[in-house]
Amino acid sequence: MAKFTREDIIKLAEESNVRYLRLQFSDILGTIKNVEVPISQLEKVLDNEMMFDGSSIEGFVRIEESDMKLHPDLDTWVIFPWTSDKGKVARLICDVYKPDGTPFAGDPRSNLKRVLKEMESLGFTDFNLGPEPEFFLFKLDEKGEPTLELNDNGGYFDLAPTDLGENCRRDIVLELEDMGFDIEASHHEVAPGQHEIDFKYADAITACDNIQTFKLVVKTIARKHNLHATFMPKPLYGVSGSGMHFNVSLFKGPKENAFFDPNGEIQLSDDARHFIAGVLKHARGFTAVCNPLVNSYKRLVPGYEAPVYIAWSGQNRSPLIRIPSSRGLSTRVEVRSVDPSANPYMALATILQAGLDGIKNKLACPAPVDQNIYEMNREEREAVGIEDLPSTLYTAIKSMKEDDMMKEALGEHIYRAFIHSKSIEWDMYRMQVSEWERDQYMKQY
Repeated sequence: MAKFTREDIIKLAEESNVRYLRLQFSDILGTIKNVEVPISQLEKVLDNEMMFDGSSIEGFVRIEESDMKLHPDLDTWVIFPWTSDKGKVARLICDVYKPDGTPFAGDPRSNLKRVLKEMESLGFTDFNLGPEPEFFLFKLDEKGEPTLELNDNGGYFDLAPTDLGENCRRDIVLELEDMGFDIEASHHEVAPGQHEIDFKYADAITACDNIQTFKLVVKTIARKHNLHATFMPKPLYGVSGSGMHFNVSLFKGPKENAFFDPNGEIQLSDDARHFIAGVLKHARGFTAVCNPLVNSYKRLVPGYEAPVYIAWSGQNRSPLIRIPSSRGLSTRVEVRSVDPSANPYMALATILQAGLDGIKNKLACPAPVDQNIYEMNREEREAVGIEDLPSTLYTAIKSMKEDDMMKEALGEHIYRAFIHSKSIEWDMYRMQVSEWERDQYMKQY
């Protein structure tokens, strides 16, 4: 993304006829929030003086502590390409601050910056992320509401006419490129109606900003094609769910990938192995954050290429962690469990904190598992020390509570607010009576 100064933004706003400004931030559920102001308020915004009521935002504060300030990140300035010629709308992503000028502990973006400072104290300069978000496209009905009717019957890498989402996907890519994204791949995924668009890796904060922007663009452009885009992990039974693999790497300066060692086994450094060990150790603890919905656990089942088992491999795609074949500056660790409903700032904070724990304590990395774990029975898995990921949101919350590192990764405020919110979600779900239960039991009992 381009770098902007205050003067650049004022000039661009005038030259491009920007009439409104969206000040965006994310709550703990990963939902994009925004305060929209007329462009006449631009200088107030740039002075970090724009306030909002935080009491109505999920996981923020009580009503008696509601005043919050938005501090825009000038490098996130972008003018939305699809806005009206009568007046453009621009966007700035903001950090949330308290009135006394200190970062708000409940802001996921600011919290990730806090964890990155710990990373820097260990001698690393950058933590890069390359995400692989997937989504489904469903048709809208005559009222503009989403249906369960898919817009195609395509499969992995199919072309039109089988892939009827191709035009929509192409328009999404064009809009993203207009906004400064470097798109690396765009294709139909395994399931009918499922798509993936991959964009170039970036530093941790920029990459998470990009994920949030990506979701907004995908949903906006899909509606222009009379389609509904959903990042729900498993919208349909019997087909693959949507993941958002995180490809991560630590750097010690722009030209030194800390995960690469030309003389190491499969050219991985000791830091990489310690990082992997930390992620494996805390995988059950961070699953609730990386897979935060009741529905997330309908994806994390054997048979659909989603990771269920806590292990790592050089190429095998059945474990939690895979090491893609690229080496040198491109050496990276692919964490395959994350799904696109996750708050990216929080998910990345937990993965980074887990990996740093491995590095700080020089945790021993277990041997890679190069056979298909899906074909191993429980006894065979237990014999080589392979644990399962949590199978429900309830067990994931329980595992999160048992891992003190998660509180360290998220901070006390976010940690408690997240567990509170997700515990309510689980209770709401478990008290529902589903159609499946009625079909199974109404006549039999």
